Amino acid sequence: MNALFTRLSQPSSEVADALNKWENDPALTYISRPNRDQADIERKSTVNMDEISQRLEHQSIYLIHLDGQLVGEMSFQIDPAHLYKKEAGTAWIGITIGEEGARGKGLGTLAMKHLENEIVKAGCKRIELGVFEFNTPAQMLYQKMGYTEIGRIPDFTFWQNKLWTDIRMEKYI
Repeated sequence: MNALFTRLSQPSSEVADALNKWENDPALTYISRPNRDQADIERKSTVNMDEISQRLEHQSIYLIHLDGQLVGEMSFQIDPAHLYKKEAGTAWIGITIGEEGARGKGLGTLAMKHLENEIVKAGCKRIELGVFEFNTPAQMLYQKMGYTEIGRIPDFTFWQNKLWTDIRMEKYI
């Protein structure tokens, strides 16, 4: 597997197109963002280059390439307001393997390791993330990588006609 992780410094139309594709992919919308109801899951969104530039002001974004193809993105932000455990020097992370053909190959593990290394370089000692309770593959990945559950936020996201809990996990690095 030929994986490459690059920090995004300036948005491009290629990146905006990929983010829009993944943000609106029915196979991803229910696991990649909180939704209040079915209409929220079906909501189409458009990310433009100005919005990506705004994200870059408070997030470090990395592109995930596999065999030369852009297949996902990951990011972290330091000490955001939505942390479950308010501890200074905490990185909140997110990861999306957007292309179906890139999933299930161990790329998520490689990407997480790269992101953790970048977070250490940024001076953080702790990582926090949220994972929906029905996303057991992601939970297993995070547990395998040393993340432990620190709390739950009930009725956080909608899927399959009901509300589900958001599980918050942490890892000290």
